Amino acid sequence: MTKFFYVYILQSEADPARFYTGLTDDLRTRLKHHNSGRIVHTSKWKPWRLKSYIALSNRSRAAQLERYLKSASGRAFLKRHFKLQIFASSFHFRFAICDCRFK
Repeated sequence: MTKFFYVYILQSEADPARFYTGLTDDLRTRLKHHNSGRIVHTSKWKPWRLKSYIALSNRSRAAQLERYLKSASGRAFLKRHFKLQIFASSFHFRFAICDCRFK
């Protein structure tokens, strides 16, 4: 069985303008940790809701994607392509299995 690593994007329900990007191999447990306050970087803005995730079979590629999405150009990409904005209430849940190379 293939193990997947998930690059995920959360949106704060307390402050909808606040987003968080992370990496995990257990998406459900990680979301529970964010919402219970166990994650220092997100505890102030809980509860969180999962907006999107991408599953990759290679951990290093997943880490590359996470780093990119946390960069200025990655955040700009998300705003352009996933419409992650304050008033984007029509955001559709997205899922992709991708084993692409990110340069």
